[in-house]
Amino acid sequence: METTKIALFKGKKIRKTIYNNEWWFSVVDVVGVLTDSNNPRVYWNAMKARVKSDNGFQLSTICRQLKLETSDGKKYATDCANTEGMFRIVQSIPSPKAEPLKCWLAKVGYERVQEIEDPELATKRTKMLYKLKGYSEDWIEKRMRGIAVREELTDEWQKRGVKKQKEYEILTAEISKAAFGVTPSEYKKLKGLKRENLRDHMDDLELIFNMLGERVTTEISQQEKPDTFSKNKIVAKRGGGVAGRARKETEEEIGRSVVSKENYLQIPENQKQLKTKK
Repeated sequence: METTKIALFKGKKIRKTIYNNEWWFSVVDVVGVLTDSNNPRVYWNAMKARVKSDNGFQLSTICRQLKLETSDGKKYATDCANTEGMFRIVQSIPSPKAEPLKCWLAKVGYERVQEIEDPELATKRTKMLYKLKGYSEDWIEKRMRGIAVREELTDEWQKRGVKKQKEYEILTAEISKAAFGVTPSEYKKLKGLKRENLRDHMDDLELIFNMLGERVTTEISQQEKPDTFSKNKIVAKRGGGVAGRARKETEEEIGRSVVSKENYLQIPENQKQLKTKK
């Protein structure tokens, strides 16, 4: 499954995604970094035509159309290249910024190879990033466990024939709707989020019930082995329903809604550590 991540290079954003166990980068984002073009997409199209005209080589042959998230929160097919392909593209752009970008691409590619050989490194890097953002150790542990639970679920879905990004989104929405009464997109709107990761803005209880819904869905799927997408939807709804019933009972006991409008972005800096410990 593809997941869009944002990397920063010299203060500018470069979208990237995992495909076939390696990083693939948005070509137009890299073009934008190197050229400062107001319309890097137009520059990229003109560049492909120029390179083809000069030496007959088609840069599009080293690219792959992968879905990346845009500023409107939706995902669109975008020209992407892996580290090797991106080096080839960078060489075709006359820019003094090329060398630092090459070094950055090489570093990112090397780190990914390390993470494949030793997955614990990826976990350590993720923990460090959350810590630098100011999240508490307790929250980070829950978030990391949630990531592991999610990966186990997506692995199970793959075994059951779920392949397309849209299918993952539909099944995830089924779990969320049953667990929280809202879909992920509705949840993000409630919290005032746009491109941000919803789970990074959940508190302890939200993370716990999210994990419960996904873990129960995995358990049911492993036992019943649904062989169609419609059956997977039913299992997702049942798994989320277990979390939903537990959530409602919890809300009755604590006298408040678990589903919260609050998100990490809205918490004052001096209160973030305290808030994430609750």
